[in-house]
Amino acid sequence: MPQTKSHVKNSKIILRNRYLNRKYKLLIKKAIKVYLFSVKSNSSSNSQESLTICIDNLSLVYKTIDKAVKRKILHKNTASRKKSRLANLIN
Repeated sequence: MPQTKSHVKNSKIILRNRYLNRKYKLLIKKAIKVYLFSVKSNSSSNSQESLTICIDNLSLVYKTIDKAVKRKILHKNTASRKKSRLANLIN
């Protein structure tokens, strides 16, 4: 139990930030799942149209990861590592 007023206020702030961080992390996970599904379907059919879909999904993942970095939810090195690993899947 918090003992001081400042600790009570800080606990509320921590809960609020945890909720927002979880929201952004879930958005990143969902975007990655959509991208991985499109890459898997692209491997079965090697058409130009499916490749453009994969690239569009990858750009969506990049966008969500960059927003998380901007809001200091992810560290920039973690974001860079995730982005490079996802980009290597297309190749």
